[in-house]
Amino acid sequence: MHPLLVLNVVGLTPELIGEHTPNLAAFAQRSGVRPLQTVTPAVTCSVQATFLTGTPPTDHGAVGNGWLFRDLAEIWLWRQSNKLLSGERVWDAGKRRDKAFTCANMFWWFNMASSADYAVTPRPIYKADGRKIPDCYAQPSELRDELTAKLGTFPLFSFWGPATNISSTRWIADATLHVMASRNPTLTLAYLPHLDYVLQRLGPDNPGIAADLREIDDVVGDLVKAADASGRHVMIVSEYGIVPVKRPVHINRALRQSGFLAVRDELGGELLDAPQSRAFALADHQVAHVYIADPDDIPRVRAVLEQTGGIDEIWGAEEKRAHGLDHERSGELVAIARPDAWFTYYYWLDDARAPDFARLVEIHRKPGYDPVELFLDPEIKWPKLAIGWRLLKRALGLRALMDVIPLDAALVRGSHGRADNSPERSPLVMSSAPGMLPGGVIKASEIKQIMLDHIFGVERQPQKAAEMEHTRA
Repeated sequence: MHPLLVLNVVGLTPELIGEHTPNLAAFAQRSGVRPLQTVTPAVTCSVQATFLTGTPPTDHGAVGNGWLFRDLAEIWLWRQSNKLLSGERVWDAGKRRDKAFTCANMFWWFNMASSADYAVTPRPIYKADGRKIPDCYAQPSELRDELTAKLGTFPLFSFWGPATNISSTRWIADATLHVMASRNPTLTLAYLPHLDYVLQRLGPDNPGIAADLREIDDVVGDLVKAADASGRHVMIVSEYGIVPVKRPVHINRALRQSGFLAVRDELGGELLDAPQSRAFALADHQVAHVYIADPDDIPRVRAVLEQTGGIDEIWGAEEKRAHGLDHERSGELVAIARPDAWFTYYYWLDDARAPDFARLVEIHRKPGYDPVELFLDPEIKWPKLAIGWRLLKRALGLRALMDVIPLDAALVRGSHGRADNSPERSPLVMSSAPGMLPGGVIKASEIKQIMLDHIFGVERQPQKAAEMEHTRA
């Protein structure tokens, strides 16, 4: 077996490889760049599950970053259990071929209760008094203590939220280097999310992303250098490309105004009432699953969506089947935003009635994905002072909400979720062993087998020179 390191550089596209990314450019020059045909929805949990199982959402069941758990009548996003997926995982396929095969899963999703040998994933400590304390979860458990002693506590607040920066991605990279050196896994999967967040905040056309490109390039360079020194193959993949957006689509407000979505009052704030709603949408970037309680309402809900600006397509049963999304967890309808638009989860009609968590970084309570969590409220005149005051109150044992997130969805400048971006803004695959890659467009469902081919030595037919030049372009 030949060991393999797979770097998931989220948001990386051909147009971003250039003067600001010398390490990535050098890797592309030696490896060639293949376009990746991603899945719908092109979001983290769905794409990673496809990479790991070699199957579409229809089969593995990760229809988004979250879904309606119908038996609970509750919406949950960012669940961690690997048992939520169906299908054989890449590491199980490797172990079936050779019992000595081992895998380290460094921050790819669905990373708890899995059969991977080593696993590390974000896992805050939630105290009874409301505090959220940075931490991570590791398998085996002593690995968490080992990494914390060597690298410090996982920097959760730079992983997601308005304080997001390269330090969390650097921590993941350093943890990956440690695990490769100390455990020597056959397959190492490393998640490098930094670009994902800055591109959603600023958009891919903003010149301000140059510094972030240099930062992620430095991280990739260190990992590739270590992999080369230890005799590992290296694959670099991305899940999706991020495109510029200029308009949020408030799909749940449209459903509410049409009488389909119900809310529940809690001390002056409104909560989406899933059990009593005839229809609501789980917004997930540029894709929204629309759950409809009564099948007879489907035509009427479709009519509302057709009149909602910013929606490009509405998929029913036939379209979901055609796009590999006909799983029981999917909505009765699936809405696809226009290329320059994205879906908010907002369902209230008056910001004064928004729930308290709307102004927090609160990924587990919001009934949809909220990229506005990447911003500090511009209405706060002295944001550092405001945050410091809230932290002081918590230190004194007082309850204090970190309510510093705005409710202005127009701040978001980049999004993803569609699988039909232009080639320069689509995801990619690169390999230090280019002979292991098929020519032309690679499907996300092929990544599992390609990883195994790298490890077990299945080399493909050499490409013609002209084809290699095309894939490098």
